[in-house]
Amino acid sequence: MTDEGLFLFRRAPIVQVGLYLQLFLLLLIGLPILRMVLATDLEVLRSSIEDAKVISSILLTLRAALWATLVCAFMGIPMAYLLARHNFFGKGLVEGLINLPVMIPHNAAGIALLMVYGPRFFIGKLFRDLGISFVGTEWGISLAMAYVSLPFLVNAARDGFLSLDPRLEKVARTLGASAWSAFFRITLPLAWRYILTGKIMMWARGISEFGAVIILTYHPIIAPILIYERLENYGLKYAYPVAVLLILLCLIIFGLLRLLASSERRRDLS
Repeated sequence: MTDEGLFLFRRAPIVQVGLYLQLFLLLLIGLPILRMVLATDLEVLRSSIEDAKVISSILLTLRAALWATLVCAFMGIPMAYLLARHNFFGKGLVEGLINLPVMIPHNAAGIALLMVYGPRFFIGKLFRDLGISFVGTEWGISLAMAYVSLPFLVNAARDGFLSLDPRLEKVARTLGASAWSAFFRITLPLAWRYILTGKIMMWARGISEFGAVIILTYHPIIAPILIYERLENYGLKYAYPVAVLLILLCLIIFGLLRLLASSERRRDLS
């Protein structure tokens, strides 16, 4: 710590309080994960890694969340741009509906999805005629994940578009660029970090989803449901190795993404 930073730390009680609260929050978040990792029986962990059901459930979880994120990006990014750049009648209602899945219990969201995309409602019947079923399929898993996690992508992308000066697009338009060209060549590249953050948050939220998925699609089993099932049937000893595997894999993936983002940021600054 520099002399100036040390002086500020000693003279500003709010800085001290902030550091203590930061330490407390870090312990609050990190200590349970650290305890779970250290308490894992290595033999049980090894057997979990060799368990084909465990690996397939984790891969299914990652894959379904990724499909939900990629598909929703095509709808969520234009919606975020519309919310950031235009005022229209009912805009507050649209923003409220987008954030509604974050507030309602997710098992209730699963029931709502089942009532609409199940085989008894005309939308579910329409998709079934097209060869797509959302009950008991990977389609249903991705649908449930998308429903509860879409707000993270839309809100992050909207914040990214709001952070940009609209005059940049207007200048591009005056120079002969079309609206689509200005969006794809000016706005989207400048807001990509916000959008990438939103995609990562949506994907991560989809991976952790349990309530909506278990209502709409119990089988095939994703990792959160498998953890719950093993906890109920075999106890904590056989549940937390699966949780540890999922957490470690997510930490590795997110760590690599952070390194990639940091390298891109340093490249832009250089």
